[in-house]
Amino acid sequence: MCGRFSLAGDPFELGFKDNFNITPATSIPVKTINCDGQLMKWSYSPSWKPDMNLINCRSETIAEKPSFKGSKRCIIPFSGWYEWQKQKDAKVPYYHYSNAKYFAGHSLGEYSALCSAKYLSFSDTIKLLKTRGEAMQNAVPKGEGGMLAVLGSKVEIIEDLLNKNKNDFVAQIANDNCEGQIVLSGRNSDIEKLIKVLKSKNIKNIKLPVSAPFHCQLMKNATEIMRNEIQKLDFQNSKNKLISNVTAKEISNKEELKMLLIEQIEKRVRWRESIINMIDNGVNHFIEIGPGKVLSGLIKRIDKNVKINTINNESDIRNLKL
Repeated sequence: MCGRFSLAGDPFELGFKDNFNITPATSIPVKTINCDGQLMKWSYSPSWKPDMNLINCRSETIAEKPSFKGSKRCIIPFSGWYEWQKQKDAKVPYYHYSNAKYFAGHSLGEYSALCSAKYLSFSDTIKLLKTRGEAMQNAVPKGEGGMLAVLGSKVEIIEDLLNKNKNDFVAQIANDNCEGQIVLSGRNSDIEKLIKVLKSKNIKNIKLPVSAPFHCQLMKNATEIMRNEIQKLDFQNSKNKLISNVTAKEISNKEELKMLLIEQIEKRVRWRESIINMIDNGVNHFIEIGPGKVLSGLIKRIDKNVKINTINNESDIRNLKL
């Protein structure tokens, strides 16, 4: 492989220009477990130390090159790179991008985001999601809880309505998705009372076909199960920035991340606020990794001026323009 790299500055002060070509025998800066930065020679058959690894530029590299198996991944301080890849009878430039300002996911999607942001391994993330799904599903007897989508209203109006009726029923805002789309959770008996109040105020609502009332206090048992499981896992600190569902703000370290993942089970998903905070911090391009385009639709309703791409298949990746 050879290709043209774009440095994200020169974080290790190794004297590289903004762009340079990688070819056999070229020196490149890498970060490993035992050092913050050093020069390493690229070659066809490098003598890698146990804590180093070949640049993972192509997904098929490890499978095709047996001599690279068993080595650990290194971190390369680049904003991205492109390489020529063969497609049928032609070669096309394929751009790899690795300089996202923030990672964020909605509810369960937050786990995909934290895995992508290198806070947790893929295998541990899958195990945790399995436990989470079972715990949340079993937290409330089937048919006892439900969720309600409220359309065309504001969070402040719904919060005031819930407060004024707190002696008659209990419901919580589970998702603040975007302006005009709010989801509430609670016992079905309370949800029915809420529907009557909303109807009296001409506020449109739709009962959702879900099996449990997620993101509310009824998930208390699930919270305790997840607390135990999360504390067992080996989370890593990462330089990538993750936006929390619970606070809509940037998470600064792995201990804070653990705490917020536990809280997320019963707390509101502040998606609207998360997107607004990212935009306020200079983000003008969002990339949704599927399936579907639900989050892209929500983001458009929050701010129609930002650029949005959705990734649902290999073609979407190859056609992505940054």
